[in-house]
Amino acid sequence: MGRAIIIVLDSVGCGGAADAGAYGDAGADTLGHLAAACAEGRGDRASLRAGPLKLPRLDALGLGLAMRASSGCAAPGFTCASPRGQWGYGIETSNGKDTPSGHWEIAGTPVAFDWGYFAQTIPTFPASLIAAFVAEAKLPGILGDRHASGTAIIAELGEAHMHTGRPICYTSADSVFQIAAHEQTFGLERLYAICKIARRLCNPLAIGRVIARPFVGRTPADFARTANRKDFSIPPLPGNLLQRAVEAGRDVVSVGKIGDIFAHRFTGREIKGRDNAANVDLALRALGETADGGFIFVNLVDFDSEYGHRRDVPGFAACLEAFDARLPEIEQAMRADDVCVLTADHGNDPTWRGSDHTREHVPILAFGGGVAPGPIGARKTLADIGATVAAWLGLPPPASGASWLA
Repeated sequence: MGRAIIIVLDSVGCGGAADAGAYGDAGADTLGHLAAACAEGRGDRASLRAGPLKLPRLDALGLGLAMRASSGCAAPGFTCASPRGQWGYGIETSNGKDTPSGHWEIAGTPVAFDWGYFAQTIPTFPASLIAAFVAEAKLPGILGDRHASGTAIIAELGEAHMHTGRPICYTSADSVFQIAAHEQTFGLERLYAICKIARRLCNPLAIGRVIARPFVGRTPADFARTANRKDFSIPPLPGNLLQRAVEAGRDVVSVGKIGDIFAHRFTGREIKGRDNAANVDLALRALGETADGGFIFVNLVDFDSEYGHRRDVPGFAACLEAFDARLPEIEQAMRADDVCVLTADHGNDPTWRGSDHTREHVPILAFGGGVAPGPIGARKTLADIGATVAAWLGLPPPASGASWLA
């Protein structure tokens, strides 16, 4: 029996979402705008990269055609007319454009309820929430209390945090309560502990994630967030692909932040690297160790956290090119009857206004032994990915979705 691996290129959307206007994102197109920016020279950075976006291996799997089918536009640099993989795009049906929504839907359980969000006001958090948080966590107070970019607010308030012991609390357009604290002066384990308190207090507000954002450094000039970020999510919806696999006794491996996104429910063996390169290494190791019939679920977050939110066109382009260069290693590690699905959970257009996710379609590329090349069309829900993988593995289908193998 073959195995399956889903690799989520976090935030690598392909435009075209019909409901993007409802999210303030009409016209956003992460991959299309990135390719155009690189073709115009806006993707150049000395010693990092230069010239048009170069993704020959992804293009050979059908990425260019998937982008064109989604947005209606041909992106510069994508020329393959006869891909060797299955290609198409997925339409997110879940409410919201955040990480849990996209991943849960990929796993077969779209989010039909409304997430809770914090108002675009200063202060942004309800006074009762902060009062309870400060009291239970035994804090002298908090700093921030507004919508902000994480790197910017740490640069602004990091020194005050170190002097006062008050954690930096902020949010974004996503359903998140983020807490930044210094790893040495505040303590990493203490940060995790207060995040658990915040998680419980945020449950009645339907906030999707409480995120620990540890950082190091002594001054704004050298403050840097570390790889010890941890997400505290609400429990995932029942009936997802991970649950189906675990209940069937299959070998399950979660790579990167998958464990956090699914609140460590049915996530099997969790392994996490500090960046995309390390997580690809871990995925390759998992392909070498996972038993027949097993499932590997991978999140590669650097596209989103390091470049999308920071509106860094050259960095985003270089990150994609680095992943493209590693595709041959992934294919070599796969067995003859394995399948791999490459997709994304939402967009994060680095040319767009603001610093938030963008509502977009996501590309879907599938390859492996026995996968007949060709178009799979517009998938009406990302849950079709979970349904297809379940069918490949001979598992009961997840709660939603239809397999394109049927």
